[in-house]
Amino acid sequence: MKTDNRPRRVSFIDSALKSAFEELAKGKFEDQQLTSFLNRAMDDLVKNPFCGIRVPSNQWPKEYVHKYGINNLHKYDLPDGWRLLYTIRGSRIEIISILIEWINHKEYERKFGYKRS
Repeated sequence: MKTDNRPRRVSFIDSALKSAFEELAKGKFEDQQLTSFLNRAMDDLVKNPFCGIRVPSNQWPKEYVHKYGINNLHKYDLPDGWRLLYTIRGSRIEIISILIEWINHKEYERKFGYKRS
């Protein structure tokens, strides 16, 4: 079995998401805890971008497709019911896990059509 030795990194889909992440670390205890969960997830994604669960294309939120032009979507389950949603982009040079958003369980169910609000 051939090992893929391309460098891997994690990025944010846009500057607003990166700013939101930076603000979490300054927040109350729960926000700081979420920051810790997200940091652990990012470490895992650097090691293995495919460690999350692949979301079938018929379940992708249309906003992700229209706004970001994704062609794959993965979900990483965080503690306390949080979900990290990301897409993977790769080239011959590197693999990038691009964070789209983190949402709580209730928002996840609504966004993915499991519950109607």
